[in-house]
Amino acid sequence: MHNMTNTPTKAMTLTSLIVPILQLSRHEFFATAFAPSSYIGSTSTSTSSHRGILPTPSRSSSSTLPVASSSASVTASTDSDSSKPWWKDFQLNDSSLASSVINDFPILSTSFDSDGKLVEGETNDNNNNKRLVYLDSAATSQKPTVVTDALTRYYEQANSNVHRGAHALSREATEQYEAARDKVASFINANSRNEIVFTSGATEAINLVASSLSHTCGRAPSDPRELYIQEGDEIVITESEHHSNIVPWQMVVQRTGAVLKFVPACSITGGFDMNAFKELIGPNTKFVSVQHVSNVLGSINPIESIVEVVRSQAAPGAKIMLDACQSVPHMQVDVQALGVDFIAASGHKMCGPTGIGFLWGKESILNSMPPYKGGGEMIDEVFMDHSTYAPAPARFEAGTPAIAQAIGLGAAIDYLTNIGMERIHDYEVELADYLRRRLDEVKGVTVLGPPVGTERAALCAFVTEMVHPSDLGTFLDVEGVAIRAGHHCCQPLHRALGYSHSARASLYIYNTKEDVDDFISVLEDTLKFFGSLGGDGGDSEAKAGEDDEFVPLF
Repeated sequence: MHNMTNTPTKAMTLTSLIVPILQLSRHEFFATAFAPSSYIGSTSTSTSSHRGILPTPSRSSSSTLPVASSSASVTASTDSDSSKPWWKDFQLNDSSLASSVINDFPILSTSFDSDGKLVEGETNDNNNNKRLVYLDSAATSQKPTVVTDALTRYYEQANSNVHRGAHALSREATEQYEAARDKVASFINANSRNEIVFTSGATEAINLVASSLSHTCGRAPSDPRELYIQEGDEIVITESEHHSNIVPWQMVVQRTGAVLKFVPACSITGGFDMNAFKELIGPNTKFVSVQHVSNVLGSINPIESIVEVVRSQAAPGAKIMLDACQSVPHMQVDVQALGVDFIAASGHKMCGPTGIGFLWGKESILNSMPPYKGGGEMIDEVFMDHSTYAPAPARFEAGTPAIAQAIGLGAAIDYLTNIGMERIHDYEVELADYLRRRLDEVKGVTVLGPPVGTERAALCAFVTEMVHPSDLGTFLDVEGVAIRAGHHCCQPLHRALGYSHSARASLYIYNTKEDVDDFISVLEDTLKFFGSLGGDGGDSEAKAGEDDEFVPLF
């Protein structure tokens, strides 16, 4: 297995080699010092036109995309020229999807000059400008104009606090806010609108459940009907979880004396180990919380099988929570069909604004849970010695809510619904497979997660021994390619796989085959440059964890 633990030595060697070059201006450093002819040991006499740090195909800053024929084939070309790369003539079945939506996202027409600075206005007359290739939608998606317009329209035409207001603005704001709740409920096929609790995002949704279930610190609540976790109860998660689905449960354990168990990640693919899961689930299992889709591996967990095991082996009434951040934006999610008790999702990953997300929970369960926060909105009656609480969802929405953001989320759901979630899913599966296959052919790159040919979400995290992910991300950024570098809030998973960090490219409805091709081209040339700096990847005996002390070049 490739291991990033030998990256620090390599990267520090890089630093010692090029620190003197940093005395140059940014333009000189990126556009001249690392031109292809300056590769160490290079004898290339290429006469192609270079734009910036690395030799890349011409990437016009225009947002106009090629549209493939509706009868396009997803198989490789049968061109008689057998030396031609298979991907040259590869076409997506539904390539018109991206071209039909890209103009809805003004930010995607962004371009950069040779110094990596944003360029304003028309830029097509300057071949040195590079268009934005945004491959970081797993962190946050871009926003269509229908969403930003909805936010502006609310503030300009309906701005008021919701609920209880007697005037027209308050009634309009309340109507729009509650209409957004209806849209979320319909989008995930909730049984009732009362099952949708607006939160600041998935992180708050998970913390809400964890805090509510442990508010008595393990002691029986005054109301025996309330759900709670006590000493000796077992909570099961996986080693692949986002920190937002690990840390809250660690805090529950500290408060209550419960036991936290985890399903180890497969050391090869990081995938879900069903046999290990079955061994962990027993009569003391009170709560299970897992990702629907991994934000690092792109793997899709077998929820149907997970639910079946919990219902048959866990304590009676054990609850199941799903972190659906990477599934709700990309596929049809039917909470009634899933058979779980809670799901958490974030609006900003599904074309909605930041600062808004939702918790879905079965209405009977939500009404058996104590409030998460106290204040206005969540009460029934307040006396000086006690208070009674409103039913869900109000009991979990204390204070003035994120009104504009909820309305924006509703607009985002309308936008995705109009495209069709089945169409979005099918397109992304095909594009993700193309990205995975292209990355698999890049020398020196190890892709994390399922192998080629296995359905995955539209993201690929990868590592290489030649360059630290942070430096790689910086070099790609200079060419207008935006990826994510780091541990992606999944440190335990990275440790289990033998790495400290990885780079990640993630896709959405507005990404194209051209985006993937440009990314691969820049990636290959970047790795060629770092490989030319010499060495065999550093000290192969470097110890795990050394990379945690490494400070990236940039």
